Amino acid sequence: MNRETAIQKATALVEQMTVEEMASQLRFDAPAVERLGIPAYNWWNEGLHGVARCGTATVFPQAIGLGATFDEELLGEIADAIATEARAKYNQAVQDGDRDIYKGITLWSPNVNLFRDPRWGRGHETYGEDPYLISRLGVRFIRGLQGDGEHMKTAACAKHYAVHSGPEALRHHFDAVVSQKELWETYLPAFEACVKEGQVEAVMGAYNRTNGEPCCAHSYLMDEVLRGKWGFQGHYVSDCWAVRDFHENHKVTASPEESVTLALSKGCDLNCGCTYQRILDAYRAGMLPLEQIKRSAIRLFTTRFLLGMFEETEYDQIPYDVVECRAHLALSERAARESVVLLKNNGILPLNKAQLKTIGVIGPNANSRAALVGNYHGTASRYITVLEGIQDYVGDDVRVLYSQGCHLFKDREEPLAQPGDRLSEAKAVARHSDLVILCLGLDESLEGEEGDTGNAYASGDKRDLALPESQQRLLQTVVETGVPFVLCMMAGSAMDLNLASESAAAILQTFYPGARGGKAIAEILFGAAAPSGKLPITLYRSVADLPDFTDYHMAGRTYRFLKAQPLYPFGYGLNYGDAQVTAAQADAASYQALTQHGTTLTVQLENRSQRPAEEVLQVYVRVLGSENEVPHPKLAAFRRITLAPGAQMTVSVPVDAAAFSTVDDTGARVFDGTGAALYVGFGQPDDRTLALTGKPSVEITIGQ
Repeated sequence: MNRETAIQKATALVEQMTVEEMASQLRFDAPAVERLGIPAYNWWNEGLHGVARCGTATVFPQAIGLGATFDEELLGEIADAIATEARAKYNQAVQDGDRDIYKGITLWSPNVNLFRDPRWGRGHETYGEDPYLISRLGVRFIRGLQGDGEHMKTAACAKHYAVHSGPEALRHHFDAVVSQKELWETYLPAFEACVKEGQVEAVMGAYNRTNGEPCCAHSYLMDEVLRGKWGFQGHYVSDCWAVRDFHENHKVTASPEESVTLALSKGCDLNCGCTYQRILDAYRAGMLPLEQIKRSAIRLFTTRFLLGMFEETEYDQIPYDVVECRAHLALSERAARESVVLLKNNGILPLNKAQLKTIGVIGPNANSRAALVGNYHGTASRYITVLEGIQDYVGDDVRVLYSQGCHLFKDREEPLAQPGDRLSEAKAVARHSDLVILCLGLDESLEGEEGDTGNAYASGDKRDLALPESQQRLLQTVVETGVPFVLCMMAGSAMDLNLASESAAAILQTFYPGARGGKAIAEILFGAAAPSGKLPITLYRSVADLPDFTDYHMAGRTYRFLKAQPLYPFGYGLNYGDAQVTAAQADAASYQALTQHGTTLTVQLENRSQRPAEEVLQVYVRVLGSENEVPHPKLAAFRRITLAPGAQMTVSVPVDAAAFSTVDDTGARVFDGTGAALYVGFGQPDDRTLALTGKPSVEITIGQ
C-alpha cells in the first residue's frame, strides 16, 4: 500500500471519530474504538538487537557490537530477522486477543544517536561515534525492519532526535547547546539519512532541550528541518514521559494542558507517557485546536494502514516457530564473530588446544549471562557464556578451571566474608593453568538508561573509564601471578585498558556479544574463526583527555576532533591474516569532478599470510584548502573483504560526492575545497594506527 492510499484511508476513518476517540488514539496504549472496528493497540515495542521484553526471541549482539562489524548487509539481515520474529509474535498475540505492551509491530529502534562521550550509559545502544558509520548501518537496519513488500513488515523508529547523548542524570532538565556547524556536521547526518534514504516511519524525540527548546516540541528541529527540509511524512513520538518534563523539569510550560498544547502544535503525534490523557482538558479549555488532534490521529492511522492492520497482509501467515529458529541463531553467531575486535596479540592467539593441558577462566563476566546481552534485550532459550563456550570447544581434551575472581562491582561476593574473598581462588586457578582467559567489564547494571538500572552509578552513566575497584584488584592479582593471560573486555563503552595493554598477552574487545556470544568468542580464541571487527569508538587513555561530560561541543571528542593520542583508535582491529593494500586509484581527476559525481576507487589487495584474512577496507577523506574541514580525516566508505591465504584481489569502492563537502558556520553543507586527500587502508591514516599495525594507508591526492 502506498502512503497516499494509506493517508486517504486514515483520513476517512478519523473523520468518523469523536474528539474523545481521536484523543484516545494519541496515547501509546491506544484503546479500542469498537464501534469503528478498531482494536486496542500498544505502540511500545523494542527491537534494538532482537525483539525485547516479550519473552523468547533471538538475542543478537548489542548495537555497539553490530557497529563494530562495519557490515551493512549483515545489519539488513539481522533487522529482517527481528521483523520476522516481531510479526510472528504479533500474529500469535492478536490471535489470542493479547494487545499488551511489547507485542506490537512498531519497533522503537534503531538508536542513531552519536556516542560522543564514553561515560554515557546508553552509548552501547548506538552504532558508535562516527556520523557516516551510524548513517550507513542505521539506514540498512531500517530497511530491514520495514521490508519492501506491499505492506510494511514493521515500522522502524529513529531515536533520540536530536543532540542527545547524556548525562542520563540530567536529561529531564538539560539543555544541549550546540552551534549550527556542529548540529549539521555531527548530530543530524544520521537522522537525515534515516529519513531521506531509509524512509523511516517514526522519529522519537529526546528528553532534553536543544538550544533552549524541548526536543519533543522543537520549532526548528521538528517543523523546519524534519518535516520541512527533509520531507518526513511519518509520525513523531515522544520519549517516555518526556512531555511531562515540559512543566515539571524544563519549566517551559506551567501545566499539563499547556504541555499537551505545545507538543501537539509542534507535531508530536504520539505520547509515550501519561500527559496526553489531558488532551480533552486542553481542548475544552479552548487551548488546543481540533485540527491538531485530528492531524496527529491521521498520521498514526496512516502508519497502521501501511502495516496492514485492518486487512490481510503477506505477513499474516508467518508462523510462530520462526522465533529463535536455527537460521536466526546462526545469524546471531555470525554477528558475534564479526563484532569481536582484536586489540592486542603478542602471538599467543589463536590458541592451539593440542599444546594446552589446563586453561584458567577467571572473572565476573566469564560465566555471566548479563554480560552477553547489554540492555533492551529479549530472553534467549539458551545462553552460552565465555566459560561455557570454551568448555564446549575443548571438550575433554583440555582441563578448564574456573574462578569468578570477584563480584562485578562489590568488594566481596559473600556478605559475611572479607573484602576480596575470591582473589585467592583466582590465584590458585591462574597458578595451575597454562594460561588464563580473564573476563572483565560491565553489564546493564553498570551502564544503561537512567531509571532502567539498579546500578552502582545511580544514573546509568560511568563516572570515569576505570573498571570497578573489585575488578581492578583482580586484574592486578592476575598480572602478579606472571601467568600469560588473554583479556576479554565485555563492555559497551571505552574502558581504561592501560594496564592490560602493558601486561596482557592479547586483548579482545567483545562488547555484549549476544546470547550465544561465548561460542563465537571461543571459536576466535582457538582460531576456528578469525577476529574481524573494528572499533566503532575511540578507546581513550584517560577521561582527563576529554572535555566535561555536559559540554556538547565536539572539540577533543571522537576520532575526528581528538587532541590527545588514543590508546586504541576508531576503526582499528587486528586480524590473524596479513591483508595489505598494495595499490589504489581513483577515477576522478579533479576536485570539481569529486564534488559532482564522487569517485570510484580501484583497490588492489593481497593476503601475505597462510591464514584467511577477513578485513574491513576503510576509506578516509580530508578536504584540502577548506577552513571548515574537521581536524582529522573522516570515514567516507568501508567494505568487508575476505582473502584466502596468499590470495590477491581487486575491488571497487564507491565514495559519494558528499564526502568531499564540509559544513560552514551557518550549518550549510558546501564544496569549498581546492582538492582532496583519500586514504585507503584497514584503519585510520593516523600515527597510532600505524604504530599498532605497521600498515600505512595508501594516499591519493586529487586537485591542489
